Amino acid sequence: MNNMRKIIVGGFTLMVALAGCSDGPAKQEPTDTATSGEVNIVVDESFQKLFDNQAFTFEAIYKNAKINVSYLPENEALDRMLKDSCKVVVMCRDITAEERKSFEAQNLFPISTKIAEDAIVFIVNPENMDTILTVDKVKSILSGKDSTWTQLNKASQLGGINVVFDNAGSANARYMRDTLLGGTDFSKNVFAAKSNLEVIEYVNTHKNALGVLSVNWISDMDDSATTNILKKVKVVAIAKDEASTPVKAYQAYIKTKEYPFTRGVYMINRQTRAGLGMGFVSFVAGDKGQLMILKAGLVPAIAPVRLVEINIEK
Repeated sequence: MNNMRKIIVGGFTLMVALAGCSDGPAKQEPTDTATSGEVNIVVDESFQKLFDNQAFTFEAIYKNAKINVSYLPENEALDRMLKDSCKVVVMCRDITAEERKSFEAQNLFPISTKIAEDAIVFIVNPENMDTILTVDKVKSILSGKDSTWTQLNKASQLGGINVVFDNAGSANARYMRDTLLGGTDFSKNVFAAKSNLEVIEYVNTHKNALGVLSVNWISDMDDSATTNILKKVKVVAIAKDEASTPVKAYQAYIKTKEYPFTRGVYMINRQTRAGLGMGFVSFVAGDKGQLMILKAGLVPAIAPVRLVEINIEK
């Protein structure tokens, strides 16, 4: 009997020892839900104004949620998500097939949600009288074929054209390079500032400047920051060609594509469970988030936009 006890006790001790060694440290389970916890997201700098408001409103509704937003150039956003530094990125395009393969190689299957239609706008100094450009003229400026304002308007005395983007790796720069220049480099008169606000200040203080921004920086007329910006710069109207009517990036013209420089805005989420990243994407794509996008001057991807034609009889 004593031998039997020794065998049982010894076996129990061995089982405990094996149990202690087999699994190692317990894996920490995610603690966030769709409306609580903490999540890191990266947003293209073009949409800082919009996502400051989106994150603020979400946190005001869901008191136990914390959205940590970093504003970075587009070329850094996906790299952060691949390295698991963030769960969601916001940028002006969907991920490519090659990028998707990189995620799938890590057993990640990101979900893309289109949330808006955006536009790129051009701004000039208040003393610049050239406030209408065609698509071909924009291309000529970016390629260096037209490098002075005199080439566009013989009466101009502003000298060389200095084009300024928000960042060399931004979505704005990538879009214009790919759309108009076939991916080739900009001319020497094109350079990058460090932020959208620096673009605005540069144009305000340099009469010969041509700035490039996302429309959400100058479209919310109920925002005092927007009205202050529009006191510093003028917005350029763009025509598709010489025969077309020049238009500004108003929502109706973005919706109908009469304004030529438009693009989709996507939220890309690497969470495949109902975590806070997925919850925030659902909020932005839902009624409240889409109304905020509408108010910001972009075209909501999901909520309908009414186009009203007004006939004026003389």
